[in-house]
Amino acid sequence: MAKSLRYKVACAGTVLCISVCGSVSQGRDRADLWPAETWTTAAPAEMGMDESLLARAKDYALAGDGSGLIVRHGRVVMRWGDQKQTYDLKSSTKAIGVTALGLALGDGKIAGLHEPVARYHPEFGVPPETNRDKGWLEKITLLHLAAQTAGFDKNGGYTELLFEPGTKWSYSDGGPNWLAECVTLVYGRDLQELLFDRIFSPIGIRRDDLRWRANSYRPREIDGVARREFGSGIHANVDAMARIGYLYLRWGRWQDRQLIPSWFVDAARTVPHGVKRLPVLKEQEYGNASDHYGPLWWNNADGTMKNVPRDAYWSWGLYDSLIVVIPSLDVVVARAGKSIGRERTPHYAPIEPFIELVAVSVKDRGRWPGAPYPGSEVIRDIEWAPADTILRAADGSDNWPITWADDDHLYTAYGDGWGFEPKVDRKLSLGFARVSGGPQDFKGVNVRSETGERRGDGRSGPKASGMLCIDGTLYMFVRNVGNSQVAWSSDHGRTWQWCDWKFETGFGAPTFLNFGKDYAGARDEYVYVYSTDSDSAYEPADRMVMARVPKDRIRQRQAYEFFRGLDATGTPLWTKDIRERGAVFVHPGRCYRGGISYNAGLKRYLWCQVLPESTDSRGPRYQGGFGVYEAPEPWGPWRTAYYTQAWDVGPGETASFPTKWISQDGRTCHLLFSGNDAFSVRRATLHSE
Repeated sequence: MAKSLRYKVACAGTVLCISVCGSVSQGRDRADLWPAETWTTAAPAEMGMDESLLARAKDYALAGDGSGLIVRHGRVVMRWGDQKQTYDLKSSTKAIGVTALGLALGDGKIAGLHEPVARYHPEFGVPPETNRDKGWLEKITLLHLAAQTAGFDKNGGYTELLFEPGTKWSYSDGGPNWLAECVTLVYGRDLQELLFDRIFSPIGIRRDDLRWRANSYRPREIDGVARREFGSGIHANVDAMARIGYLYLRWGRWQDRQLIPSWFVDAARTVPHGVKRLPVLKEQEYGNASDHYGPLWWNNADGTMKNVPRDAYWSWGLYDSLIVVIPSLDVVVARAGKSIGRERTPHYAPIEPFIELVAVSVKDRGRWPGAPYPGSEVIRDIEWAPADTILRAADGSDNWPITWADDDHLYTAYGDGWGFEPKVDRKLSLGFARVSGGPQDFKGVNVRSETGERRGDGRSGPKASGMLCIDGTLYMFVRNVGNSQVAWSSDHGRTWQWCDWKFETGFGAPTFLNFGKDYAGARDEYVYVYSTDSDSAYEPADRMVMARVPKDRIRQRQAYEFFRGLDATGTPLWTKDIRERGAVFVHPGRCYRGGISYNAGLKRYLWCQVLPESTDSRGPRYQGGFGVYEAPEPWGPWRTAYYTQAWDVGPGETASFPTKWISQDGRTCHLLFSGNDAFSVRRATLHSE
């Protein structure tokens, strides 16, 4: 038998993302460092960066003169130009100004991003009067304004609506300016004074570092208060810009104070649900902007900049003023001056070489290069048994969500196959099986069900994405039914009943968090559900979302609550409104299928997530990568226990650690995965720090 190997990550990719719940970034095992009156400095090599590449980035930026600084791990590694000179930041004002919206949401002044704008602004959208006649104003939400999907024309004044909200993407100053007025009205304060009081002064920005000019497009006051713009208007130096970027890098926290909600920061740097692939007005100028624009921040979530981490996001104004935040690399960049880059098309062409040089200059990328979260402090690594010890059964069937039932058996479901030997007589999209024994001597038996089985290949066939047993009843989430649906069985899978409702917004591939036998050892009286934030199980998402429901009300749609984020004390926030769901995990463009279970021995939640990419035309079942993430609570903070973009065998399209097969001390687990299109089991040894 081959000697056991500790498989390390196979390739150092740069497709990365930020943490929702923590403030530690990938590649950084040191405590947060905060700038005082000045920033601490360090040589690039000390911070794991290539000085020659940083010098090239600086030279590229200086083609437009101006000033800049680059920060890693809270230390300035490179500066150029006059650090105190203020510049007209133009549309970078949008990303700075929207911070006030984060305050309003955190303070409860605004209930949520999906609130209708008219609720907060009695004169919204008028003038011109023609906007009222179109009948669209009452449909426009705050998110529409922030995501550039409200339909207002470009100018920052009182502009015409060009299309029905939510149907297209169009870059506008007028829309964000309405948003600025909403925030002004809910506080009854000048936004410049509000932000100096709550944000700028606490992070060390002085009045001579930043100023916000009077409104240039509309009357200078609204209800007797100064009327500022989000579209443009802020002048600042690069030191102030970097401090704002650093606040966002640390998820809205400055030292021991949570200044804006961490969940708002997450929302600001990801593409909202329903925006991707919307038609873009002036596509020749803005390209596929709807695929990489969050609430008033640009981002690389779709990987348009191929050598830049997908979690990178930035402000961007005329003359290429930039506040760049790359959480996975723990980097902030500020740059202002004249325009850089001769090429203006495609859309990111002028700034991509600059951001790319900064990104590739980072050589020290931590324990798990390419992972979306920093290395675990509990699980140092995972030692996988040799590939030739993997046990496989039920050849030609995949999927395998699994749960430990009251009768001590494991119950699972397979897709697009015939199950265990003896195989069923026809290929099923959804079939069931009972698994007895341990991970080395398991035996699978097909469970036939006229009320549960389904036919249909691939996307056309319903498939199980989650299984759970509580009080002897099996519950199942089924995908590919536009979006997902709950079914239950009181006789261990022989007969099934189906709920008459579905999740139709997100939750395209939901799975249950599994605890012990028959849900023994559960954290509380709730059941937790996780899914990609996509309407389809076949479309990778930028983030994972979560819901909870009392364990005796799983069949009742109105009983579900959705995770919104964490408050300043780290307490989870829940909402009944599915539209206001937040991210529980973020990995732009790479959130895909997986399974989550509780390791009672280690007191950790283990989430296995398969990466969607594969060099094999048959997909991750035969080649690909995956990650194992751990957390002390169902909502995080997540840390990486293992990550590879190319495992030594195909990881399948789903994977999980069945709780029955986790040792009492939590150190030995067995991964169930659908690699090679089979029921595949591999031993894993978890090594602690």
